[in-house]
Amino acid sequence: MIFDKYKSILITKMKNQLTGWFDNNEQASIENRDVYRFLHSIKGTSGTLELDLLYSISSELLAKVENRKSPWSIQELRDFLNGLMEISYEYEHFHEEIGKTPDLRDGDAPLIQIIDDDISLLIFLKDKLESKGWMVIANTTAEKAIEQYYNMHPDCIIIDINLPEQSGFEVLSVIQKHTNRAFIPKIMCSIKTDRESRIEAYKKGADDFIEKPIDVEEFLIRVERHLERKKIFDQSVLIDELTQVYNRKFLKDSYSRFISDMARLNSNGTIAVLDIDYFKRVNDTYGHIVGDKVLMEFAQFLKRSIRSTDTLFRYGGEEFVILFQRATETEIKEVLERMLEEFSQIDFKDGEQTFRLTFSAGIYRIENKEIGLHSAIKTADEALYLAKESGRARVETANKLKISKATKQLNVSIVDDDALIRSILINIFSSLEFDNISLDVKAYEDGMQFLDSDRLTQNGIHFLILDGIMPVMDGLEILQIVKKSQHRNNVHVLMLTGRKSENDIAEALKLGADDYVTKPFSLTELQARIVRLIKRMV
Repeated sequence: MIFDKYKSILITKMKNQLTGWFDNNEQASIENRDVYRFLHSIKGTSGTLELDLLYSISSELLAKVENRKSPWSIQELRDFLNGLMEISYEYEHFHEEIGKTPDLRDGDAPLIQIIDDDISLLIFLKDKLESKGWMVIANTTAEKAIEQYYNMHPDCIIIDINLPEQSGFEVLSVIQKHTNRAFIPKIMCSIKTDRESRIEAYKKGADDFIEKPIDVEEFLIRVERHLERKKIFDQSVLIDELTQVYNRKFLKDSYSRFISDMARLNSNGTIAVLDIDYFKRVNDTYGHIVGDKVLMEFAQFLKRSIRSTDTLFRYGGEEFVILFQRATETEIKEVLERMLEEFSQIDFKDGEQTFRLTFSAGIYRIENKEIGLHSAIKTADEALYLAKESGRARVETANKLKISKATKQLNVSIVDDDALIRSILINIFSSLEFDNISLDVKAYEDGMQFLDSDRLTQNGIHFLILDGIMPVMDGLEILQIVKKSQHRNNVHVLMLTGRKSENDIAEALKLGADDYVTKPFSLTELQARIVRLIKRMV
């Protein structure tokens, strides 16, 4: 089109000005007259070039600054102009008509894990699966794939037979030991389609076998059918497959009856949330098979220790919920403290090694019959977090203590040499809200700045977003240093890569990146992916 050249010039001008403001460490504030001139210019030019959405946004912003006298702080202006930054990025990378808004994917979309050392095929399948609105994590090596499977709990696994170091059959055997009571569809792919290979795959626990080269249309339909079957299965099952106690799906109905009984009997009830202390250390030290045994024994210990009128649920991971009928807060605190003392004396064994564990608990007496399940668990969970912060191996109550909004700390570090990308990502995180999660977001323009900051020594979980290609030190170098550090087990990494950087993607996955996103990316899609990753990691 005749205007395309001038549209590109306008977007470049916008980006240069925004970068100049937000990447200038020496400038503490921006005069309002400069902001006014900038917006006035954008409005006039965008109207002429028929960029309707940009014209509308700049007009709205211009009206808000027209009568302002005071200067702008950098952060204040960054927030104010966030919409322009996103438009600048979208147009520069996609060259689409400004105003098109990508669909926001479902935050609870199924998670699919692909394990294949053919990086070209892996990238291709990941793109195709994500075009369906599903979330995909990818691995090229068996060791990392198994670790990520345990940490991320995918809803479907797609695995190639021929993998380096370990075969797909061996990986499937390890995973099957963990999922022998669960239904997680496992699809094996291979160019080897002989009868023996297919039979071996099914023996090892595969639910389907797909021949390479893959017919993509058929592949997507088969994956979709497996996900539908899993959804139906999950909705029908009330017992947690691993621990053999009730699962969180049954908790909602049980809580409704719990409240009804309280109202009918004019009595109080108490909800407790329990969490095994330092459980991640068990998995890291002894392996996930031992970790599963610990969870099973803990669940059965709890089940033996409560009354027949009380109900136990596995809420997720190492966290359990108990609904105590006709019991006061004081009574339940005494019961749980006695249970804690007994549990701390149990010897767990791994070969010749013996270890002991404790748990922490938060309890909340429900007096208001109108309180919903989410609010009740949230309040009890705040007491649990207080117990953790107070040294663990203890029971805290929500009713007698004034609990501040106790939160888990998630340290987000953005390392990218593009000031515009840094600003956009900062704004994405500043717009996110999670129950009981506090985000601490910092951005760095290069790897040395990040590593010199000692950022990883801060308490809490770390989420690192790394640009693959940067001056001074690229993302792969930073990733390698991080994954060799003592903090490696506490850091989750999302790599930003170029679409044609297959070798870089392969190396990133091999070094331990949890996921990658190819540039250019939709900002809305990136935000949805970030939300899903945070929910899975915290």
